[in-house]
Amino acid sequence: MKLTAVASKAILVVLLATAVCVSAADTPTVTVTGYVLDSACAFTKGLSKPISKECATSCANAGSQLVILAPDGTIYWPIADTTPSSGQNPKLLPFAGEKVTASGKVYKRGGSKAIVIEKIEAEAAPK
Repeated sequence: MKLTAVASKAILVVLLATAVCVSAADTPTVTVTGYVLDSACAFTKGLSKPISKECATSCANAGSQLVILAPDGTIYWPIADTTPSSGQNPKLLPFAGEKVTASGKVYKRGGSKAIVIEKIEAEAAPK
């Protein structure tokens, strides 16, 4: 039996979607803590925390992607797990320049880490 090109592509799409779903199901939910700041400053300024909320907000509003910088220097890129994907700045903008706790699925590729944020909260101010 010979498959048509359309049928072959449909089977390939189904197999790819299944692989993505299985991969996502195997990824545990984790919790990360860190500062929300713009990605450029996270890399180019060597910061351990944002300069200010205004600075992080200004950079995000200018188009810089916000990231979460953990205390150990790990940078978590917030991503969506939908296709087509969408930027995550609207979800992080209320927390720009602040320390947060975020939970979700973390993905690793090469030296990068990304998080699909399921929940995010500002850290309580120290007393």
